[in-house]
Amino acid sequence: MIMSNMNPISLFFLELLLIGLGAPQFIAGDDSQRFAYSGFANANLTLDGTASVTPSGLLELTNGTAMSKGHAFYPVPLRLHDSPNGTVQSFSASFVFGIISIYNFSSHGLTMLVAPSKDFSGANPVQYLGLVNGSNNGKTTNHIFAVELDTWLNPEFGDINNNHVGIDINGLNSVQSQPGGFFHDQNGTFKNLTFSSQEAMQVWVDYDRETTQIEVTMAPLDMAAKPKRPTVSTRYNLSLVLKDVAYIGFSSSTGKINTQHYVLGWSFAMNGAAPAINLAMLPKLPRHHPKGHRYWVLEIVLPVATAIVLLSLGTIAFILVQRHFRYAEIREDWEVDFGPHRFSYKDLFHSTEGFENKNLLGVGGFGRVYKGLLPRSRLKIAVKRVSHDSKQGIKEFIAEIVSIGCLQNRNLVPFLGYCRRKGELLLVYEYMPNGSLDKYLYGKEDNTVLSWAHRFRIIKGIAAGLLYLHEEWEKVVVHRDIKASNVLLDDEMNGRLGDFGLARLYDHGIDPQTTDVVGTIGYLAPELARSGNATPPTDVFAFGMFVLEVTCGQRPVNHQNTEDNQLILIDWVIDKVQKGSFSDTLDARLKGSYDVGEACLALTIGILCSHPFAKARPTMRQVMQYLNGETEPPELSFEMLDLMQNEEFEPYIISYPVSSTSIATMSHVSGGR
Repeated sequence: MIMSNMNPISLFFLELLLIGLGAPQFIAGDDSQRFAYSGFANANLTLDGTASVTPSGLLELTNGTAMSKGHAFYPVPLRLHDSPNGTVQSFSASFVFGIISIYNFSSHGLTMLVAPSKDFSGANPVQYLGLVNGSNNGKTTNHIFAVELDTWLNPEFGDINNNHVGIDINGLNSVQSQPGGFFHDQNGTFKNLTFSSQEAMQVWVDYDRETTQIEVTMAPLDMAAKPKRPTVSTRYNLSLVLKDVAYIGFSSSTGKINTQHYVLGWSFAMNGAAPAINLAMLPKLPRHHPKGHRYWVLEIVLPVATAIVLLSLGTIAFILVQRHFRYAEIREDWEVDFGPHRFSYKDLFHSTEGFENKNLLGVGGFGRVYKGLLPRSRLKIAVKRVSHDSKQGIKEFIAEIVSIGCLQNRNLVPFLGYCRRKGELLLVYEYMPNGSLDKYLYGKEDNTVLSWAHRFRIIKGIAAGLLYLHEEWEKVVVHRDIKASNVLLDDEMNGRLGDFGLARLYDHGIDPQTTDVVGTIGYLAPELARSGNATPPTDVFAFGMFVLEVTCGQRPVNHQNTEDNQLILIDWVIDKVQKGSFSDTLDARLKGSYDVGEACLALTIGILCSHPFAKARPTMRQVMQYLNGETEPPELSFEMLDLMQNEEFEPYIISYPVSSTSIATMSHVSGGR
């Protein structure tokens, strides 16, 4: 190379010139590789996803698009080992980053990473930060070292809080992490730094091959020098992780909240300190002014109109008092822990246009549901208004409902947060544009009839969602109110299980202790009347009734011409199956258009799951194996069908008032938990 023939003094001045111009420098020799960016205008980087370089020279990893990811890599690979079988050499990196969000919290964070490839097409956004996915997180075959700057608490990764820096090996379960911040050199006190503060801050990453010490240090951008004490450090031999040739870069991702992740400057060096970033050359972070034009008008006009304002103080005071009572909320100290999940009543009020009837989506036993559009993020939401008594277990209820907000499964309606006001609780969900499933099962118009293919896909989706709740999440979640009206359809007509207002959480391996019978008539398992204990098998029973409802196009309990004559769906189906009248059970509105094998399988699963004895029901994992064709379900013997009919569901069902709504009320929240 030409640079290798230059004398040290000339080389030094060339490096200074490159840094001053904001251009990258790269020097490669036997043991030295370095580069520096003070801004990224005209920089040669490998970008993918939402990543781009703005006209001002900012490296924008995410642009505010929901559920997105972006990557940026230095295009030249690094040779990390000093020989094919040698150890990873010492290296040092520095970068300046900033996170911009329309709220005072952001949607997930970013990482600086070293990896054997620049291809991260298989990585997931949201909590996975565009680094890994659910199946390869933590695998040694990843050969990834990363430093994460995360703004979301993900219990599945063992996160310590929603603003932390972590040292990651092959995944997002940090080997060491600390809250974001730095230690003062003078007195050693720790000062917090909020990543989503819309302020730029600098990070240094150092690895020492001799001691295998990894250190990550942070500081605000206006600090004169790098703090002496690192924010987080650990010992880890990266020679056991990183391959000989690797790439260095950044990854980032977003969730539902409008967030942009930026890198302003970046430097790296092998076997030496990373070159200093020229802070004076860095591009500026964009500034968000939510109030826009009104904010500018107030800044200019208010000083001029002082006399008018003084004369209008009485009117203004009246308006402020009226607004205070209109948007008054209940906030208690313990709710600080649930900050990111708390919506302001003002935002919800405006998003639903004051809870106008034209935005009413439905009315149930527990409250009214309204369609809304958040004013700043433009996110469509569904807001459920529920009455509650704040003295009746509201803290435990909020803790459980916020925990449910951490569920990540495409077959569940995402829970976004809550708000409390006087004697009212508001639960906020993502809006499902095609409404609830029961509208399509029982709608009068022909164009609302669901095809069999759609029905079978919905059955499989809800089964997968229940398997996730019962076995695959960190806690066991018993939904307790599975029914067609609680299955919502997204824009692609996929079924998503919603309304977790009655859900019950407990640890795996623990016997649940519930005593209140809650749910909906026709979907309640027989053992609930005896013990009151809601368990996964009671959910399986409700799922079985749901499958029969979707397949047959009939409600679990139908009321015929006379008040005393009730048709119990499970008894009716068993009677038809025993008589060999299989086709008579299928929804007549399908007009014979269905897959016989799938319909037979659905009926079989519905009957098996609706067995009166809990131990005779399959688990949701077995149900998924049946639906996926991995195993064959047991045959429906006449002995079993006779047993089910002899158990007779009618006495249990008709012992409750004739209704299709849910049992229990939410006037006392703890009563339904």
